[in-house]
Amino acid sequence: MTADSEMEIKEAFQRAQKGHNNKTKLVASLNSRYNKLEDKTLFHEEFVHYLKYAMIVYKREPTVENIMEFVARFATSFLSPPKTEEEEQQEEEEDDEEDDHPFLSFIFNFLLESHKASSHAVRFRVCQLINKLLGSMAENAQIDDDLFDRIHQAMLVRVTDKFPNVRIQAALAMTRLQQPKDSDCPTINAYMLILENDTNAEVRRAVLSCIAMSPRTLPKVLKRTRDIKENVRKLAYQVLAEKVHIKALTIAQRVTLLQQGLRDTSETVREMVCSRLLPAWLLRMEGNVMELLHKLDVENCADTALETLKAIFKGTLAEELQQNRAQLDNRKLIPVDSLSCENVLYWRALCEFIKAQGEDGDEMLEQVLPDAATYADFLYGYLKAVPLLTEEQRADFNQLELVMTKEFISQQLIHLIGCLDTNEEGGRKRVLAVLQELLALSQTPSSLVSLLTEKLLTLIPDDHRRIQTVAEIISDVREPIMEASAPVPENLSRRQQVQLAEVKVSIMEAKQTLEDSIAAQDFSRASELKDSITELENRRNQILQEIQESSQPADKEIRTEKSDPETLLRCLTMCAELLKQMSIKTRIGPTISALMSSLVLPSIANAHPAVRNMAVVCLGTCTLHSKELAKNHMVLLLQIAQLDEVKIRISAQRAIIDLLLVFGFQLLSETAANQTALNSQSPDRREEDASATEEKGDAPEDTAQSILSMLSEFLDSEVSDLRTEVAEGLAKLMYTGRISSAKMFSRLVLLWYNPVTEDDTRLRHCLGVFFQLYARESRVHQEVVEEGFLPTVRTLMNAPATSPLAEVDVNNVVELLVELTRPSALIKPSANTEEVCVHDYLAVRICGEMLKDPTAPEVRLYAKTLSNLELSGDETVKKDLQTLLQQLVQEVKDRISLRGLEKMICQLVDSKEQAELLSASALQPLDVNADEAAADDPSKSAKRAKRGNAGQRKVCAARSGRKPSRRAESSEESDGENVPESVPQVRHSRRAKTAALEKTKLDLNTLINQEANVS
Repeated sequence: MTADSEMEIKEAFQRAQKGHNNKTKLVASLNSRYNKLEDKTLFHEEFVHYLKYAMIVYKREPTVENIMEFVARFATSFLSPPKTEEEEQQEEEEDDEEDDHPFLSFIFNFLLESHKASSHAVRFRVCQLINKLLGSMAENAQIDDDLFDRIHQAMLVRVTDKFPNVRIQAALAMTRLQQPKDSDCPTINAYMLILENDTNAEVRRAVLSCIAMSPRTLPKVLKRTRDIKENVRKLAYQVLAEKVHIKALTIAQRVTLLQQGLRDTSETVREMVCSRLLPAWLLRMEGNVMELLHKLDVENCADTALETLKAIFKGTLAEELQQNRAQLDNRKLIPVDSLSCENVLYWRALCEFIKAQGEDGDEMLEQVLPDAATYADFLYGYLKAVPLLTEEQRADFNQLELVMTKEFISQQLIHLIGCLDTNEEGGRKRVLAVLQELLALSQTPSSLVSLLTEKLLTLIPDDHRRIQTVAEIISDVREPIMEASAPVPENLSRRQQVQLAEVKVSIMEAKQTLEDSIAAQDFSRASELKDSITELENRRNQILQEIQESSQPADKEIRTEKSDPETLLRCLTMCAELLKQMSIKTRIGPTISALMSSLVLPSIANAHPAVRNMAVVCLGTCTLHSKELAKNHMVLLLQIAQLDEVKIRISAQRAIIDLLLVFGFQLLSETAANQTALNSQSPDRREEDASATEEKGDAPEDTAQSILSMLSEFLDSEVSDLRTEVAEGLAKLMYTGRISSAKMFSRLVLLWYNPVTEDDTRLRHCLGVFFQLYARESRVHQEVVEEGFLPTVRTLMNAPATSPLAEVDVNNVVELLVELTRPSALIKPSANTEEVCVHDYLAVRICGEMLKDPTAPEVRLYAKTLSNLELSGDETVKKDLQTLLQQLVQEVKDRISLRGLEKMICQLVDSKEQAELLSASALQPLDVNADEAAADDPSKSAKRAKRGNAGQRKVCAARSGRKPSRRAESSEESDGENVPESVPQVRHSRRAKTAALEKTKLDLNTLINQEANVS
């Protein structure tokens, strides 16, 4: 090649580095030069020669990025411009296929030969350039099948690369290689594997941004809405909003998306759902909110639908809200015939949203809601018309569905009472009267009783008046007024019944004789018998009339007590709601005591489970108001917690935990005969937990230990609901300081990690939050965690192979406990600087455990743990640890453990020696490129504390999940280029950007000129 052409290529590369140059002109100029050449080989070689200077730079320098953009444009400039459909059809008819341009083929071949280079920078630039080349081609561009397969195979290899940035570019490069209609497309299979398993969030985001939507890929994208990283969750919602039609999702998927998105812990994710997903769905529904609600099945997800509506209202102008009034008539009511689940829920959501605006929304609320008295009459009319089905009618699914729909509408109408203006006395009295009458009606559905009682109590501020009102309603429901019959003398009644029986017998005998006479043709005798029968029948009718007259009701009414399960359940529901609404400071008066003795306590022995359960709820809530009552019934609750059905046992456990939280274990000091309830506990378990309980107060130690032993036995229950409820209760007791037990904490940690509880989301979430809050609350709590460290590790190490605990990663558990006891994790660090650090105690304990058996397999784990501790600078502790570590170095034989111990000893050397070591290391020459490579290569970089992921076991301050591999460690360096940003950044001024770039930009001209001079 001539010197002139060589300068042409070199000059193009030099000018392409600068962003302000017009790359289109550079491409056209170099293209023209290329077309004039007969021999293109030298040009190809020279072009690649200069390209290599940019490909060895891994850092995202602006100059290098400009060169990559220039090369992609130049290589694709030889392709023919996009063609119309008619031109494509003509081409197909002519069957005139053109091969790929030689230069483009040469560039692709060079890149594909270089993708296995040992340098991660080269691999990164290869994938990046392939991505840019494919992205720069026209939408209908075609490439050779062989080249397609080669690119495909190379990128499938690179998406498993060690470095995340390489994986990102490889994933983006395969975007146009997807075949969604192919059920076994390798690209889509690789994408789904990355979404499921890649440890780097930016790689998952890159795949989300380019994966094609299909029935196969949709579940994987939906799963990313629950990703651990908020920017991945945000992008997942964005992809769903842009690429997935609402009809492609099932009702359950739509509800889950909204429920999780609107309640996400990240503000940016919630904003994405409100600003992108909901508007996209509404756009596909042509703005019809009712149609959107219909797609959500609001009967089964009312709370989610309410949150959705309020999110829509936030982005709607006040004028539009007034225009979209939910089919209201001139009375500001929805006609009864037009009421549906969707419009009544919309009406409720609109009124609650406007009510929440405060005084600013009062005027608008008057336009969408009538006065209290009018609404009360409307509510009464609708609820009274709700039919009460018999057992036979309940078997008809259509009738049952219709009644359930009416009950749902009724619930929403009752909720609207909270939005009414009840400041006006007449309106409030009318609403109260309607609510009381509805509660007293026997045809009011049982599912509405609790809600009606709640709304009634909110309108009555005084507790004593509340108690009196509810007691009167319960009395009317359980003992309704009935008309009484006048008492009939017993002798007279018996005489009448005897006479009636005699007459009936005579009639039967006469009829039989009549038949015999007719058969014998004795007609005269038959005529006499017929007259006799007529007289007997008249006598019978006379006696019946006398009996009926004697039983006529008198002008007298009496109350008859009803004891059927449905009536008892209604009364207990009202009683439970009353006790919940009462202030905890309100004492138990005569009225509540009467309800307890006549209604609640007898119902605990009822044969119907629902009645028993509600009675236990009432008893537990009532005992919170009276310590004496709690003492008297604690034993009963303990018995129920062990012997009844699961649902009732859970209610009893909640009551016991609440009592211990309110009154503490002092409540047990005067409880009589409590051992009777606890005799069923195994003595081995009581002995095991005896040393673990430190009682707060004056309660007998053995009683408290027995109760804790009973509760801890429930942690091993096969019933997940029982296990979860007790675990949550024990966590509350520990957090509030009612109990302080290292063994109990160890039990909860083992329960959290146990694979048996993997599907128990509530348990995992509850304990995960508890561990973080408990350990960060105070140093005393950290000491409990530190005390439970060794017992927990011993339990896991000694777990038999058949135990589920054998599958638990001990390293991960140790990392969790170390993080929880870290002094820097405390919300309020101790002001006492002389106080010994918790990690100091833990280090001494670990050293002592290692000295017990230096050959044990867990010694290596303990040695690694020692190097991760956050030790204080106390000289006495340092000396003690040095002595212990020196003993360990002499006795431990494992090489890896020895290296960890020696590292620990080096950390404990005097500050002077450390300073000397630091100064010595500072004299070593520094290599910037070596540092960059070391930062990217985990095998050369210092290992940092890693936070893993254990699915639902994730805690913010705790490490969980499997131990990350080296690939996972290297994934920390991803920069997330070419992936949509999760958080918008502040735009700086152009001058500030220019100044910053001038300081940091890399110039390849120096390298190019240097080599030219050498040659």
